[in-house]
Amino acid sequence: MFETALTKELGIEYPIIQGGMMWISKKELVSAVSNAGALGILSALTFDTPDALAEEIEQTKKMTNRPFGVNLTFLPTLKPVDYGAYVDVIVESGVRIVETAGRNPEKYMDKLKGAGIKVIHKCTSIRHAKKAQAIGCDYVSIDGFECAGHPGEDDVTSLILVPRAVDELDIPVIASGGFGDGRGLVAALSLGAQAVNMGTRFMMTEEAPIHPKVKEVLLGAKETDTILIERSLKNTMRVWRNELSERIAEMEKSGATLEELAPLLSGRRSFEYIMRGEPEKALVACGEVIGLIDSVPTVKEVVNSIIKQAKGVIENNYALVGSK
Repeated sequence: MFETALTKELGIEYPIIQGGMMWISKKELVSAVSNAGALGILSALTFDTPDALAEEIEQTKKMTNRPFGVNLTFLPTLKPVDYGAYVDVIVESGVRIVETAGRNPEKYMDKLKGAGIKVIHKCTSIRHAKKAQAIGCDYVSIDGFECAGHPGEDDVTSLILVPRAVDELDIPVIASGGFGDGRGLVAALSLGAQAVNMGTRFMMTEEAPIHPKVKEVLLGAKETDTILIERSLKNTMRVWRNELSERIAEMEKSGATLEELAPLLSGRRSFEYIMRGEPEKALVACGEVIGLIDSVPTVKEVVNSIIKQAKGVIENNYALVGSK
């Protein structure tokens, strides 16, 4: 059920991919997602060194015998990152699926493809998706404006962006941004995508390695409880609306510089507060799909409920035309 060209090629049971979330996409969550029949994705830059990533990959292999991937995001940072060393670790580890994001990964494509790695590139626009196809990426994960994290600067929703990508590209498309249940999966497949990518939904599971108080607070959030920050920096980010994110947005409206904003934007600072169970003091990446989430189940329960609901939606829709 729900077999697509992508599920067959990647060796996964269901067309569901877990987003590569900074600080969260660790072995506990990733192995649980893969064991449930979906595709777990480790976040490479969660680990301070390539050696630490190598160790996490090995530990993940001990927790699942099913396929999983690694996300490597190329973004401008205050501290230089040795991306080449991370790529070397991924290749040497035997991982066969890599999700790239941020800047153009072309510099590393020969090494990745030479190792037989399937490359998914996450994009927020059609122009970037076409470039990803041109440099040899195997899949494009197209990220709608609803998504958590960085939705780009074009503000196009998944309902438009996904079919546009399907129409423009020759490679398979993964729908990302706004997906969290079986209805969304059926919608994405109906739009021509071959899988969905979900971050926020998997963040709100028992296995996600964040403090329970963070999950408890987000359970009360609605689709209107996110906010866009870093717009003035052309690095737009969608996060949970709290005192800190609203303060940053107000500072941007007043013309604050990067130097003034930087201390509040620190990812490590937010991570520490999230781990301590103080989400009000942190920037918490959160998609609008939070409005559809009202429980914190296990990963397996999430995947099974999505598939069950999706089957029901298809059966109900078939009844609209199936008898004539």
